[in-house]
Amino acid sequence: MTAAVHSPPSSATYSRGLITLHWIMVLLIAAVFAAIELKGYYPKGSETRAFLASLHMMLGITVLLLVLVRLAIRAKSPTPPILPTPRIWQTALAHLTHLTLYAAMIGMPLLGWVMVSASGHDVPFYGLSLPPVVTEDKDLAHNLEEVHEFLGNALYYVIGLHALAALTHHYVFRDNTLERMLPHRT
Repeated sequence: MTAAVHSPPSSATYSRGLITLHWIMVLLIAAVFAAIELKGYYPKGSETRAFLASLHMMLGITVLLLVLVRLAIRAKSPTPPILPTPRIWQTALAHLTHLTLYAAMIGMPLLGWVMVSASGHDVPFYGLSLPPVVTEDKDLAHNLEEVHEFLGNALYYVIGLHALAALTHHYVFRDNTLERMLPHRT
């Protein structure tokens, strides 16, 4: 049982810019998670551990900047319809999942920036140091680290749900949900 994979008309897909940003951000978010997960395999004080922590922060801030661009483009771009139209509960769950993902792409980097600032460290950004957004407060940094880690772990499930829903729509419901976000084929 396979679904036909074809190139839908351009009015049935998101804009090329949104599609490109979506897939770039998929890779960036995967790299954000990979950097922080790999960091744990190296001893404290090692260069590799410090590099992975810096990479995690830089990529997280990059996600923040790109999601702002993505939201600006999305505000000016039409949303292609899902055909056939899904049930209302599916649409509501999709909206909730998207809202959660956008909130995470904005909130997690900001939370991390505040957390690192509160720990008394600079936030690296490709050779620059971003200014602290709060004064040093080790207790606040510790509490924010726990929240940041909890939310990061919860995001594995939200991202998994998002991917599973796209595949379910494609292969089970046989609608164009997934095809709307696939790169155009010419």
